[in-house]
Amino acid sequence: MIFWRVKPLDAILATAEKKGLHRSLGAWQLTLLGVGAIIGTGIFVLTAEAAQKAGPGMMLSFVIAGFVCAVAALCYAELSSMVPVSGSAYTYSYAVLGELVAWVVGWALILEYAVAASAVAVGWSGYFVGLLHNSLGIDLPLALANGPYAGGIVNLPAMLVSLFVTGLLVIGTKESATFTAVLVAVKIAALAVFIALALPVLNSAHFQPFAPLGGTGVVAAAASIFFAYVGFDAVSTAAEETRNPQRNVPIGLIGSLGICTVFYLLVSAGAIGAIGAQPVVDPATGAGLAPGSAELAARCQTLAGAGTQPLVCSREALAQVLRQIGWGGVGNLIGLAAFLALPSVVLMMLFGQTRIFFVMARDGLLPEALSRVHPRFKTPHIVTLVTGAGVTLAAAFFPVGKLADVSNSGTLFAFMVVAIAVMILRVKDAGRFRPFKTPGVWLVGPLAVLGCLVLFLFLPPEAQLVFPVWGAIGLVFYFLYGYRKSHVARGVVDPTGGEDIIQEIRPLAECCEED
Repeated sequence: MIFWRVKPLDAILATAEKKGLHRSLGAWQLTLLGVGAIIGTGIFVLTAEAAQKAGPGMMLSFVIAGFVCAVAALCYAELSSMVPVSGSAYTYSYAVLGELVAWVVGWALILEYAVAASAVAVGWSGYFVGLLHNSLGIDLPLALANGPYAGGIVNLPAMLVSLFVTGLLVIGTKESATFTAVLVAVKIAALAVFIALALPVLNSAHFQPFAPLGGTGVVAAAASIFFAYVGFDAVSTAAEETRNPQRNVPIGLIGSLGICTVFYLLVSAGAIGAIGAQPVVDPATGAGLAPGSAELAARCQTLAGAGTQPLVCSREALAQVLRQIGWGGVGNLIGLAAFLALPSVVLMMLFGQTRIFFVMARDGLLPEALSRVHPRFKTPHIVTLVTGAGVTLAAAFFPVGKLADVSNSGTLFAFMVVAIAVMILRVKDAGRFRPFKTPGVWLVGPLAVLGCLVLFLFLPPEAQLVFPVWGAIGLVFYFLYGYRKSHVARGVVDPTGGEDIIQEIRPLAECCEED
């Protein structure tokens, strides 16, 4: 049965050693890469999207989404320390649940990373357009600053930043990490300044009513704001390019998630307390308008014409908050920080997605050409260029909120499979050495599965529909190509001739097993 085509863990490790990527990243760099991937559009842009669904209750939404990510991160940490190679949930699924499930997971991760990169590019575009207007007095034509959803033709700034980051990733991983480290510092400094200026003017009256659209709105906002946390997953995809991954990958995962959670709660409290975050509703029905909809865009334009711009209508939420409380110059600087820093998030999303493609191609499930490494830059340049083209097109035409929700649909599925894989592997291969063990796995694992299912059910219907349609397309590709070309199906467990390495790894693993 194709479901049970399982690639042994030892073979996965052997393949990575024989046909792997250069290991150059340490714990500190991984943590910075994780923070760089996590802090971005979720807090700089999706704050407005969350407020439209939950109002001030979005603070609780951040807690709910953060909790689901935390239990999922603990599962990721165990598997990534055991299997320190590129591929993330795809690789783990291949070793535990078999090839067909691994393919579906890998296909879901492609949806997650590629669409997420597009969403961040669109978020960056909003700050770029706002920065031009408020700092230089330059107004980019509506047709070139928005996709069709907001009355434009194409989002040109989002396209340009996607192309820029694609080129940077082709140059090299270490160079990309150094670039990201600088931008992470810029983002953290910007958020720290925002917190210092917004919290002192906090008005408790702005938190009432706390959940104007009810508990359903709070959970729905959590399902969307989940996007703000998922960058930690990109850390595990860098395992194959990490020094001492058994130690450094768990540090990068847990450390980056913890740092970002604290920032999110403080920033959201500052934004709500400073100017309020009540949703825009349909005057006739009192129901909240859907984020990213033409109806909300039209209503926001009407309010702007009347001299009012609620937080939920802003494409540059944090900068707007500071401008409204009398810090216009600093607000422009926050916009500048987002302009400089959000490309690092696009970079990490593209980084993760290209590595998933790379490993799937290395396993024979996608054409081998995609696994080629550039002779000079040592990066998977072909798959990076292909992915960059897709990300650029999506960023050109779709709104940030819709892209984020679609990305979440694939992410939640992948996280659920990881949690299941951890529990299965505890029973199936209990004696294998685990450098990091998920604490309370029989509580944490089920909580991760349940949390992912609940958040998926609260995504907008169109986002729920995209995933099964995308999955069906993926299955067509699998049965037309991967089913026949798979190295495991052809009996080529390690196409690079790694049987000698397997023999070296096996006694090494046995000597390190727990008593």
